[in-house]
Amino acid sequence: MAGAVESRLAELGLTLPAVVPPLASYQPAVRSGAYVYTSGQLPMVDGKLAVTGKVGAEVTPDEAKELAKTCALNALAAVKSVAGDLDRIKHVVKVVGFVASASDFTGQPAVINGASELLGEVLGDKGVHARSAVGVAVLPLDAPVEVEVQVELVEG
Repeated sequence: MAGAVESRLAELGLTLPAVVPPLASYQPAVRSGAYVYTSGQLPMVDGKLAVTGKVGAEVTPDEAKELAKTCALNALAAVKSVAGDLDRIKHVVKVVGFVASASDFTGQPAVINGASELLGEVLGDKGVHARSAVGVAVLPLDAPVEVEVQVELVEG
């Protein structure tokens, strides 16, 4: 039986994906006390990147914003893998987004809004968070965007 968070995802027409397997020597998410820290999540769908390249060159900002949303969904899947239930999320503490950017692209915050807005739509006030949006030269697999999420869980 799906909890409230997964029911909300369904209302939005979204499905929680399977956890993306690590590309190297790390775990998708780690719990420490009441906190869950995800590794950087790429916009993987069914085991592959739908889009590659730099934002502001091969990838439009609007496409990248949608990819950031996919990253956030993958992060929620990683959180669930160690928390057991997304309804245990007390609140999202921090989101860090990386945008593989063309040299003149400066719209990283708008791209990472895709992740932030998804977390707000799904979690309501629990999705409000601190955030960094960083432009980088290149990301793994030539991904346009990568997002990591830190959440605090309700004890229990």
